[in-house]
Amino acid sequence: MRSASLSNARFTRSALALALSAAALGAVGTATAQERELLNSSYDIARELFVAINPDFVAWWQEEHDETVSVSQSHGGSSAQARAIMQGLRADVVTFNQVTDVDVLADAGLVDEDWQSAFENNASPYYSTTAFLVRKDNPKGIESWDDLVKEDVSLVFPNPKTSGNARYTYLAAWGFADREFDGDDEQIQDFMRQLLANVAVFDTGGRGATTSFIERGIGDVLISFESEVNNIRREYGSDDYEVVVPPMSVLAEFPVAVVNANAERNGNEDLAQGYLEYLYTEEAQRTLAGFNYRVHDETVVEEFADDFPETELFNVEDVFGSWDEIMETHFGSGAMLDQLQRR
Repeated sequence: MRSASLSNARFTRSALALALSAAALGAVGTATAQERELLNSSYDIARELFVAINPDFVAWWQEEHDETVSVSQSHGGSSAQARAIMQGLRADVVTFNQVTDVDVLADAGLVDEDWQSAFENNASPYYSTTAFLVRKDNPKGIESWDDLVKEDVSLVFPNPKTSGNARYTYLAAWGFADREFDGDDEQIQDFMRQLLANVAVFDTGGRGATTSFIERGIGDVLISFESEVNNIRREYGSDDYEVVVPPMSVLAEFPVAVVNANAERNGNEDLAQGYLEYLYTEEAQRTLAGFNYRVHDETVVEEFADDFPETELFNVEDVFGSWDEIMETHFGSGAMLDQLQRR
């Protein structure tokens, strides 16, 4: 009888332990299920950047709000990401590289119309410009935009029809020519026609252009954001490539916005707002500068001053008008880009 009682007692204790373990696991599962998750929709070449930023934001939010949250990412061309959101992607925030792609969401009622006034610096917590990546020792002597139209220079950058990155390249080159030729349309268009003729391959996005230049060995110059060409050089070998920042280039802002319709539906309004506000903190600005983006925080700007050559940056809207005008005049079907590429 004693043996049977001991056996029953052991069984009871084991059953109780299993029940408590199951309850504990259930509690963990419930906590996990209730953990809020933010979805950030971003441009293709920002993958590594947000891999670095997101854990810091999660820790910051935990400290500030005593809440554990998580962040997920969706990456692609920013225009493609905007379309995906309009088709149902439930992104809470967007961190794009093209103002027009946020405007599309505003036109669809997913983002507030005055989204650029919701955060500082036109809702652009960081910015960049267009720069050149050349091969070791810069064999073609590339220093500025006029070097890119020489007959023996081969270029690689994405198609402006599909890439916001490439639109900035096109507009930066046009802006240079506009000043160089004192606004003479015929000379500007001749310059642009030769520049486009020197492009060896038009990939659909920045990743493809990098593959063409680095892995396939195509071209003498890869044109992209200053941040991207510096990151590529760091990744693939600082001894094998050089970065050239031309003395005049374009201001490329990186706009952010809360996708209000989704954030409200997901119960993430405060989380979405906090995520974008975090990008303006000194901590996040330092991370951004470490990824070769230009930032606004004065302390961080001073710390990284040696990493960013001085260059004269112009605002595209001052030269070309609104982005709606730019898209219609230069990048629409049959517009200036198409006309310049006709042989």
